[in-house]
Amino acid sequence: MKVHTTNYFNTFIEVSADTKASCGTKPPIKDKPTVAEMQYNLIAKNPYTYTSDDVFFQVFADKNDLIKEEYKQAREQFFAKGQPCFRTSPLPKTYGFGIHCDKDGKVALYGMETDEYQKFLDDPKIQKVKAMKSNK
Repeated sequence: MKVHTTNYFNTFIEVSADTKASCGTKPPIKDKPTVAEMQYNLIAKNPYTYTSDDVFFQVFADKNDLIKEEYKQAREQFFAKGQPCFRTSPLPKTYGFGIHCDKDGKVALYGMETDEYQKFLDDPKIQKVKAMKSNK
């Protein structure tokens, strides 16, 4: 069975060209946690701990109330088909966060207003990709 991945390495995912955000903004808390809120909480509280695959699977597992014993098989099934990557996430599209993927594929968030965000943009050794536009 082919295994797909959403991981990037030594890459910075920039905010989308049509974002309305002017700075990194924590997604609002709703009655039922949104994908953006779940992704934000995992990454913001644990920078450079998880890969993109880890984050997307954990959000899937939490939304589907999976128990730990189900994770291994569910993760194999989840990545048996391609999954959208962080370029489609609301964090860089709507909430103004760039996502840095280090050499091991571990991710961290940087608000578009920060010096760190600009340093990633200026670093010629890091590949840059833009988040998808919200409008076609």
